[in-house]
Amino acid sequence: MTSLPQEETGPWRTLSRGAKAALLVLAVGITCRLLGAQFDWLVGWPDALTVPMTDWVGATVGWFLSVFKPLARAFSQLLSYPMEWVGAALRSAPWPLVVGAVTAIGWLIGGLRLAALGFFGLGFVVISGYWVEGMNTLALVTVSVPLAAFLGMAIGILAFEVPRLKGAVNGLLDVMQTVPAFAYLTPLIVLFGFGPVVGLIASAIYAAPPMARNVLLGLERVDEEIREAAVMSGGTRRQQLFLIEIPAASQQIMVGFNQCLMAALSMVIIAAVIGGFEDIGWEVLLTMRKAQFGPAFLAGSVIVVFAVVIDRMSAALAEQRVAQSKRVALAIFAVGAAVALWSVLANWNPSGVAMLDGLAQTVDTGVGTFTASNGATLDAVKNTSMFYGLLPLRIGLADAVLPFTWGFKWTAVHTMVFFAVAAVIGGGLALRGQVTAGVVVVIAALFLEIGVAQAPWPLVVIGAAALGWVASGWSLVRLVVVLLGLILLSGLWERALLSLYLSGASVAACAVVGGVLGFLSATSARVWAVVRPICDMLQTIPMFVFLIPVLMFFQIGEFSAFLAICMYAVVPMIRYTRQGLISTPEDMIEAATASGAGKWQTMFEVRAPYAAPTILLGLNQTILYAFAMLVIAALIGTTGLGQSIYLALGQADVGLGVTAGAAMAILALVADRLVQGFAEERRKALGL
Repeated sequence: MTSLPQEETGPWRTLSRGAKAALLVLAVGITCRLLGAQFDWLVGWPDALTVPMTDWVGATVGWFLSVFKPLARAFSQLLSYPMEWVGAALRSAPWPLVVGAVTAIGWLIGGLRLAALGFFGLGFVVISGYWVEGMNTLALVTVSVPLAAFLGMAIGILAFEVPRLKGAVNGLLDVMQTVPAFAYLTPLIVLFGFGPVVGLIASAIYAAPPMARNVLLGLERVDEEIREAAVMSGGTRRQQLFLIEIPAASQQIMVGFNQCLMAALSMVIIAAVIGGFEDIGWEVLLTMRKAQFGPAFLAGSVIVVFAVVIDRMSAALAEQRVAQSKRVALAIFAVGAAVALWSVLANWNPSGVAMLDGLAQTVDTGVGTFTASNGATLDAVKNTSMFYGLLPLRIGLADAVLPFTWGFKWTAVHTMVFFAVAAVIGGGLALRGQVTAGVVVVIAALFLEIGVAQAPWPLVVIGAAALGWVASGWSLVRLVVVLLGLILLSGLWERALLSLYLSGASVAACAVVGGVLGFLSATSARVWAVVRPICDMLQTIPMFVFLIPVLMFFQIGEFSAFLAICMYAVVPMIRYTRQGLISTPEDMIEAATASGAGKWQTMFEVRAPYAAPTILLGLNQTILYAFAMLVIAALIGTTGLGQSIYLALGQADVGLGVTAGAAMAILALVADRLVQGFAEERRKALGL
């Protein structure tokens, strides 16, 4: 007689999915901690199981590049012509003509406000003395953006017209957006050679994904009535697409064009690393290398001005706007042309103006004086943050707590007391019914005692897999294990942990600061009135420029890199937190008020749970921003994968550059999928 399977009973059955996963991770962590000294393979991945993936990738990519190099060099030569023509046209055009044209365009797009922005923005470029360099930068953007827009448009249309390819296209776009820009500069240099054209191609590749995503999104959102009307009119599929659907999606497509422009501009300084021609990016890079912070700040300000002008004008194209008088625009342009004629006759060269050189010198002197007089305070801030925050997180309390840093040495007794306190806190939470939270407290203590950069590989892999199981089930578990397994096999695991540590610390700081600022912005219109322009400014500043202020005050080092990453990545957390908290449906607010809930009860028990999916999406964007900035921060003293990518670029090591870039993309992709899984789970729980 066959016995029926017994239904699972006991305490294990009553545990939540999260509690089971947390207990498994804790068991693995304790095993590694107790037995790691006896069994090295429980801590570090065995060298015998490492494959020469860098060499394999280098040989494969090198063969591919050698085959296509002649064609690529011909394409590079072809692209050099429009770039030279556009650059020559912008450089030779009298500056009042360019200022007048931009001011006139600003008037047509957004009236007096954008006209003033264009006039004063380019006026600042004129008096900065960087007019020629600025025109070279605009030449790069002018040629790369149409190339990126065309590429993105083609990819978006292809994904829309062939639904079977949509998953593959989205995967490709994910890879393009998660692979650091520096990673694909190495093969581009080998393929196309040094020079501005390589920067142009890199900018186009980097700027294409946002265009593609918005084209696909815009076409998917076209109303069915419009599609049906196009079919009823008897047009061919091509006519329906180009005459009906794309115009109907134009507003969303223009949003993509705006993001495409900003992405291309953010690549300006990165492109200068491999281009080395006379543009603003090269000026910033050169002055930073010489520690001339005043000129670096001035050149960086020129890039910010370009970014703000381009962002506001291109964003206005995506909005409904009032038609402006074309006669006024023509009059503005005519005035610019008249002044241009006078400037030509007077032989006024804007490069010789340099009215702000004194300001740059003042900034340089002021920074030097400030750091000299407040050096002790700045060092105290940096050392306190490193000794009591970043260093323990990196190498663990057992190695970070020393007489030099904390005033005493960490011993086995401290370890026992530390874990005992964590166990008491975790046990207390478990007794109150919060088993998952209690176990997570002990796991966090384990990571803090060991250090993220020294964490045993089974703990990290199984921990990430457990998060994947809780978020989305076994499919995500398989993806996480396979992707992290590739990093283990490549021999880049230790560098990956260093990158994970710094990006994780930055994301945690952004989550706290951004969450608080987003919360305050949601509860107070006055706070949002102050925070909003700061967020707008931070989102328009190219990545490289964030290095300038931190270098001014804290010099090269890990703390400076941490601050730069936080400044770049905090904005999405602020915006998404605020948006989630203020978007709660009115009927839910009314129901809470009717039940007697106060303002703060409504905020924490109604608004916050409803906002969780949106806040998680903000966290997702913050993670991607942090990984993107991690490679840029390698220029000022970080270690890990970012440093490997940068070194590979200098050595033209294609294998190391591609492999390290892929490892960085894997970390970002795993984090992205985990957070998206939790966000989707919260949406389902809320019935959204």
